[in-house]
Amino acid sequence: MNSAKLFVIEYTLHGAAKSFIIRLDKMDNAEAWHWASCDAGVGRIPRFGRERVQKTSKPMAEKFGVENVKWRPAN
Repeated sequence: MNSAKLFVIEYTLHGAAKSFIIRLDKMDNAEAWHWASCDAGVGRIPRFGRERVQKTSKPMAEKFGVENVKWRPAN
């Protein structure tokens, strides 16, 4: 059984507000920063479900203008 849930991630990119919804098994701040950077075009998205990629860290994302990352469960 799939335990994936929907989460809303909100962030700013060079001062512009952005948001998106993502389906994941679990979410924490590190995951939110990684996926926000992917949405901004900075992070790398794995090609296959089992492929392991290095997560984009908060300091790295901030270098490219990603800020104020917040997440919450989608209702």
